[in-house]
Amino acid sequence: MPEKLNFLPRIICTVTNDLNYDQRMIRICTSLSGQGYDVMLVGRRLPGSLPLQQQIFKQKRLFCFSTKGFLFYAEYNLRLFFWLMFQKTDVICAIDLDTILPCLFASSIKGTKRVYDAHELFCEMKEVVSRPSRYKIWKKIEQFAVPKFKLGYSVCEPIADEFKTMYGVNYEVIRNVPFKQENDQSLTAGIQSATPFFLYQGALNEGRSFETLIPAMKYVDAPLFIYGDGNFLEQTKALIEKNGVNNKVFLKGKLKPDELKQITSQAFAGITIFENNGLSNYYSLANRFFDYIQAGVPQVCVDYPSYRKINRDYDIALLIPDTNENSLADGMNLLLRNFVLYSRLKSNCIKAAELLNWQEEEKILINFYKNLLGR
Repeated sequence: MPEKLNFLPRIICTVTNDLNYDQRMIRICTSLSGQGYDVMLVGRRLPGSLPLQQQIFKQKRLFCFSTKGFLFYAEYNLRLFFWLMFQKTDVICAIDLDTILPCLFASSIKGTKRVYDAHELFCEMKEVVSRPSRYKIWKKIEQFAVPKFKLGYSVCEPIADEFKTMYGVNYEVIRNVPFKQENDQSLTAGIQSATPFFLYQGALNEGRSFETLIPAMKYVDAPLFIYGDGNFLEQTKALIEKNGVNNKVFLKGKLKPDELKQITSQAFAGITIFENNGLSNYYSLANRFFDYIQAGVPQVCVDYPSYRKINRDYDIALLIPDTNENSLADGMNLLLRNFVLYSRLKSNCIKAAELLNWQEEEKILINFYKNLLGR
């Protein structure tokens, strides 16, 4: 009698970004693949996209003629829906609101399980909440779709609580912590650049306080290196020119995760700030917050609930009350001048890195999918 084939459960995760730079999804898909699932991560191919980096999970890019705005979302959602309809899968996971509709419709028609990965409160981002017509569209999508995703997870408790209050769904919390670097010498030797510099890593988007961070650099006795790009890049360049800090603020572009990790370990301190202009920012728990910790690097961080809670437990950051330029400059200069404070925070980062890492956090993710798929 022929041996019965043992097919691996398949999970498809959907995003709208360039897959090479999505550290959160690389971690999630790597962990699930390591558990024996057949994982596919789907994103988009941009005109300037570099070749995909090899991963242990499968990857797929969908090409769109439109690259931004409503036309892009409409085209990408249609292409994603039809692509999903021709895929055999056990679970479709929508990452954030911008891919939720094709995942909902495809999973409903195909009768497959669906999961919502709520990385943020999408409708409360500045670029959405500050534009009434855009907000109205996305909020209707959220109100229609999220209640139909009974299973899901988010990056912090405040966001999970908001979804429970609004839509009655009970989502797990799986934080955006990086892999523990077992052989990272920066954690034991404290390697830094010969010239101390502050580091901002991540998206250059609206609501990230560049309007106050750039002017603050006029009063800070160290340079700022910015690694990333986004929809606020041109405005950031203009702010640098306007404030005359071309010799102190340097736009370094976007790096692959492994390259960025090396830069992070050399920084004097990191920057984690968001404007308080919507619940998405106020309840945020950014990837970079944990990346700095894992690299053994203290940071200046705005005093919002999720950061405050972790800092209360680990004392790894200098919390500032708001993101105005005086608060930022004062906080950055305090780290530069107070050796005792800086040394304490750095020592605590090294200790916290032993606990705040993906090897610990992935256990929640693995258990979630084991319960869902019965493995």
